[in-house]
Amino acid sequence: MTDQEILKGALSHFAQMGEEEFNLSDGCWKIREYKKGDIYNPLGSICRYLGFTMEGYFRAYLFDKKGDEVNMFLFPPGQPVVTYKSFIHESPCEFNTVAMTDARAICITLTDLHKLYKRSHAWERFGRLMAEKAFDIALDRAESFVFKSAEQRYKELVEMHPDFINNIPLYHISSYLGIAGPSLSRIRKRISVK
Repeated sequence: MTDQEILKGALSHFAQMGEEEFNLSDGCWKIREYKKGDIYNPLGSICRYLGFTMEGYFRAYLFDKKGDEVNMFLFPPGQPVVTYKSFIHESPCEFNTVAMTDARAICITLTDLHKLYKRSHAWERFGRLMAEKAFDIALDRAESFVFKSAEQRYKELVEMHPDFINNIPLYHISSYLGIAGPSLSRIRKRISVK
């Protein structure tokens, strides 16, 4: 299956987009390949692409007051990779987004998306659904730090993304979950005993 066919299937599932509507985007998508550590979008620049990760993992991080990296978002295969606020508002990005592994994404620009919005209600629906999903992800992330324990956050991550444990170093997972490394080790040990 080609990247375009995989993307077509994902958009069909996500936004109920038919083949004819998807075909309006022919020529809009570009494959971008990244080596581990390559920057997808640097801090302070405008995020120019909405990407869908075909393979590999990305992370968006910032620096805390001590200068340590703090992972804000993790982007697995089959999911969008974007700093949404920067992309939509064409404003400077508040995070660095980098490839954690060798990765490949199929990407579209905001200009091309706007052209598609004008041509098709299906693409407008896609844009609305993307905005709703971005809002849900940000809200869920904020609420998890307020209402859930470290163990609950870890269990939820494992349930939603079991592949993270084998493909992302634990120090990135602990940073993402806001859990110190030794505490994460204790949580993992406690869960494995149950």
